[in-house]
Amino acid sequence: MTTLRPATGSALAGLRRIISERPAPVVGERCEMCAEPIADDHPHVVNLESRALMCTCRGCYLLFTAEDAQLRYRAVPDRYLSFPDFALDARQYDELEIPVGLAFLFNSSVLNRTVAFYPGPAGATESELPLEAWTRVVEANPQLSVLRADVEALLLRGTDRGSEFSCHLVPIDACYALVGQLRRLWRGFDGGTEAHQAMDDFFAEIAARSRPAPPIAEAEVG
Repeated sequence: MTTLRPATGSALAGLRRIISERPAPVVGERCEMCAEPIADDHPHVVNLESRALMCTCRGCYLLFTAEDAQLRYRAVPDRYLSFPDFALDARQYDELEIPVGLAFLFNSSVLNRTVAFYPGPAGATESELPLEAWTRVVEANPQLSVLRADVEALLLRGTDRGSEFSCHLVPIDACYALVGQLRRLWRGFDGGTEAHQAMDDFFAEIAARSRPAPPIAEAEVG
């Protein structure tokens, strides 16, 4: 039978030292690059190869803001634009072969092409975008060329009748946030009332934050 002996003074001192030196538990979010604490509202950088977003502090974010730098990561800007004269009808949208009336598209510098995703109950689903069809859309709407590769997306949404479409330029992390929210709320075949309300609220916020895209001549200079 083992007899338990009381801890000696030196043993107690050692235990106190271990407890006092134990690192404090992590509370809240931290930068995924330097581990500094960050606020709930924080910037992101995107991994160009995996397309994964990383939560960062302001200091780490600023390291990847140079658009021409050959880096693995790129900072996601906070730019919202609307295209009041955007022209896309139902026939042209059908040519893009996107099965639902909501999609976001971005230019991948790794793949050197435009990639399209649409939300659903399983999250973001990639669509096989016919490049010729999308090229015709861009040619008819030259302002879309202001899109920054990898970090910004064009968010397309059709009306209830499906005959007209709106277009906004948004940060890529806003699209993934919408997809995550819809995945949590999605019910049934068409998403259900909560998912549709979430979409309406999201686009109302996008509209409030957006400014009209500049004329193409100004966009090319800026």
